[in-house]
Amino acid sequence: MPKAVFLDRDGTIIEDGGHLSTPSQAVFIPGAFDALKRLQEEFVLFIVTNQSGIAKGEITEEDAERVNGYVVGRLAEAGVHIRDVFVCPHLREDGCPCIKPKPHFLHRAAEQYQIDLPASFTVGDHPHDVEFARNVGGRGVYVLTGHGPNHRNELLPDVVIKPDICAAAEYILKVSADHG
Repeated sequence: MPKAVFLDRDGTIIEDGGHLSTPSQAVFIPGAFDALKRLQEEFVLFIVTNQSGIAKGEITEEDAERVNGYVVGRLAEAGVHIRDVFVCPHLREDGCPCIKPKPHFLHRAAEQYQIDLPASFTVGDHPHDVEFARNVGGRGVYVLTGHGPNHRNELLPDVVIKPDICAAAEYILKVSADHG
């Protein structure tokens, strides 16, 4: 079974610019293309993003789809293949089954693409991105881009913290090589 890396979008692979409504607002974090190219040599790549701006009426589902399409397209131009993008359009207080850290999209990916979740990783700039992985026996990596610095004190002591997606990719590849 393949293993995967589930990537948060805003603050992890692109700058967190709030609720993005147009592709022109998407700015890639330096090194993201190279980091993801390296990761895809061993992992299937997914994007899992909470887009509460949809529920708030600040952006539409179509806006989110356009931005996601742009991100996936630009990554593809750089040789990076994103297998799927999962979007939660709800507010945290809605109690939906799909908002991170609930593992709905991880289970969906495992079912649709036969992903080995315990051998997989999540990467993101919020504590729920790390908890997301733990909820299925996977491993999370917390990055200090985006909102990362703002929530660092909310993390458990054993959380792996890296400065950015490049360092996270290096860590994931090393751990994967060490554990065969």
